[in-house]
Amino acid sequence: MSVKKLKISLLLFLISLISLFFIFEMNEYSSLQNVKIQYQSLLHYYDKNNLLVHIIFILIYIITTSLSLPFALGLTLIGGALFGFWYGLILVSFGSTIGATIAFIIARFIGYEYVRVKYKNQFSKFFIGFKQEGAFYLFALRMVPLFPFFIINIVTALMPIKTWTFYWVSQVGMLPGTILYVFAGTQLSEIKSLSDIMSPTLIVTFIFIGIFPIIVKQVFKYLKNKGLQK
Repeated sequence: MSVKKLKISLLLFLISLISLFFIFEMNEYSSLQNVKIQYQSLLHYYDKNNLLVHIIFILIYIITTSLSLPFALGLTLIGGALFGFWYGLILVSFGSTIGATIAFIIARFIGYEYVRVKYKNQFSKFFIGFKQEGAFYLFALRMVPLFPFFIINIVTALMPIKTWTFYWVSQVGMLPGTILYVFAGTQLSEIKSLSDIMSPTLIVTFIFIGIFPIIVKQVFKYLKNKGLQK
């Protein structure tokens, strides 16, 4: 099988998988209500199969995020509820970042060369800018809870950014949100809706933290240019 056919087959497989996910309404399994319903059963199974549950949890988290399936929120709440804050945070943080990086690699394999060759002239300046400051942009996108993570994985994969840079920036950028939702999982019985977790004030705070490094970098660049002009 040629590389082109392999890319097309992989893309069709992913599209089919995600389509089936929504056709059978599997997203309901990750809803807050369902997580609460299943919690006691999961806790009972965890007590009897401690190590196995740890392995299954992180594997499911990695697979889910690598295939861009919208299970992450429910899994994060479960992680906090089952494993407690610190251990749940470690499992979710590494599981989500590893999964996101796999999604990044898959998307890059499928589409990077096509975009780079097909739209080289149209996006040449944008690609140069992203190559120089991509880490700052990625960090800002990770901090802003308005953008679905799977879209960030795909879009960033089509940009000139190194895989290792994508990994560590994602690990750091997703950490505040991970902390918030893992902690919410430890308080599962008290949560009535997702709005109890993410308030407008908190969203604005995350946005500010995300764009702050970009602002600082631009200010220093401006001051440096002003100094050179003198």
